[in-house]
Amino acid sequence: MARSEKGSIEKYFRKEAPKDVRSAIEKSDKDDILNPSYPYNERMKRKDYDKQMEALQVELVKMQSWVKESGSRIALIFEGRDAAGKGGTIKRFRENLNPRGARNVALSKPSDQERSQWYFQRYIQHLPAAGEIVFFDRSWYNRGVVENVFGFCEAVERERFFRQVLPLETGLVNDGIQLFKFWLNVGRAEQLNRFLARETDPLKQWKLSPIDVAGLSKWDEYTQSISETLTRSHSDHCPWTIVRSDDKKRARLAAIRTVLHAVDYDEKDADAIGENDPKICGGPDIWDA
Repeated sequence: MARSEKGSIEKYFRKEAPKDVRSAIEKSDKDDILNPSYPYNERMKRKDYDKQMEALQVELVKMQSWVKESGSRIALIFEGRDAAGKGGTIKRFRENLNPRGARNVALSKPSDQERSQWYFQRYIQHLPAAGEIVFFDRSWYNRGVVENVFGFCEAVERERFFRQVLPLETGLVNDGIQLFKFWLNVGRAEQLNRFLARETDPLKQWKLSPIDVAGLSKWDEYTQSISETLTRSHSDHCPWTIVRSDDKKRARLAAIRTVLHAVDYDEKDADAIGENDPKICGGPDIWDA
């Protein structure tokens, strides 16, 4: 896909962004939280974050060692609005893990052949084998949200997806795969602010696409599709974990803690993991449109 037109995010900010969003960005300082409903006013301090993250990294290495030795299989799905921090969170999960047993899956748009297949087929082949941890940077939930918002699928195809997704995921769990589903959510002003930063950073411009730009004016359509998807694909067997990611540091810690608490690996240190923050991490009931 071609990159977005240079300056398109700035143009949207100046001419189309809602006044409250534009005002929040213009008046903010570096460490301010732009989302008024977020439970904290400022971002987490780097010193506190680094200390907690270091302890969690040690636990992740222990967990991977157990996964390899026990032949366990773990699959983690990361979904969320554009610029919610999915890639950065996955990076912090993987940075000290052995890449031979912890791989990332970020599929491009389907080929003509893949479009003729069963919808889930191209994802299924990437599921973990014994001793593996697999991170999906977006997943089959594209059909529930992005494809619906942009009309890339028919209504009947989306309904078929919803009929099949929970039985499929329940089957994976019953077969022994530990499945984690994360939805990273970010406020509208913070999302736009991150896009503006990407557009001016030559090292991050590759992250922007025409879909990202077009999606800025479809906030309400995304909200409706996200709400429906979370409602229709949440279950006791395959629950969603919502992480409010206006503060990336808190979000990364929360996602990692969620996994470490859930996996019963050897030499687990509960004190080192610490408690999760229920104000930013929980079930669909904490999702903030």
